Amino acid sequence: MAEADGDLDLENEETERPAEKPRKHDSGAADLERVTDYAEEKEILSSDLETAMSVIGDRRSREQKAKQEREKELAKVTIKKEDVELIMNEMEISRNAAERGLREHLGNVVEALIALTD
Repeated sequence: MAEADGDLDLENEETERPAEKPRKHDSGAADLERVTDYAEEKEILSSDLETAMSVIGDRRSREQKAKQEREKELAKVTIKKEDVELIMNEMEISRNAAERGLREHLGNVVEALIALTD
């Protein structure tokens, strides 16, 4: 009978171990539920959405306007045809890229070449 009591003790120990695992798992699930509950409860109001969309639209229009103004300023810069050809041949880039580089550096060939090599 002593051996039978020993077997019962082993069985009790084995049944106790699996009981610990679900508790650890449940605590993680509870944490996960708290996180997901918070996300589910948060609602986006349509007025907030409209405000955000108008802000984004305004920002895009300002950026587009600034880009157009920059292009107009660059178009005013005079560049030499020889400089464009020099940059095209040395850097092996297209005419548009060479002209753009020169215009951005106000026609200065050395600065344009340095910028294009970086």
